[in-house]
Amino acid sequence: MLENFAKSIIKTVPQWVKSCEIVHNEIMITVHPEFIVPMCYFLRQNMLTRCAQLLDVTAVDYPDRDKRFTVVYNLLSIDWNARIRLKTEVDELTPIESVTSVYASAGWWEREVWDLFGIFFTNHPDLRRILTDYGFQGHPLRKDFPLTGYTEVRYDATEKRVISEPLELSQEFRSFDFASPWESLDKSTK
Repeated sequence: MLENFAKSIIKTVPQWVKSCEIVHNEIMITVHPEFIVPMCYFLRQNMLTRCAQLLDVTAVDYPDRDKRFTVVYNLLSIDWNARIRLKTEVDELTPIESVTSVYASAGWWEREVWDLFGIFFTNHPDLRRILTDYGFQGHPLRKDFPLTGYTEVRYDATEKRVISEPLELSQEFRSFDFASPWESLDKSTK
């Protein structure tokens, strides 16, 4: 059933599809970035698919690839009881078209992807940070983002406000003795 469903999608718009596979009972379609909006529109409006619901938009960071990011759109067809995972690959500098014209709910998720990964969405009605502070530097879900961040944010009870300070990680020098105390016992029993 799913195989025929996937084949009918590919047969209808072959120029948009890079690859298609079925993984864990879900159709996974990879498309060229410039076709993400038309593909979403097709999947929503076509009677064979009827993906009326966008469940989620997220991204995955692969820093060793030329096209570093995979942007993932999880779609649901209630009419056909099928899930379609739509993927596209972009690099750090290339923006991707926003799908808010097709799925209005994508606005929040695209803001989250922008905030946490730094992937820019063109024609987005309100692309600004959503989870981090507006003055925040960097994108915390990138693999090259430092684990400790760049600044420390804390609440100062005496000043009754949030203070942001440069992060300082200083630690006194410690010397460790790696000799095993059990080795001396082993020699004395022989």
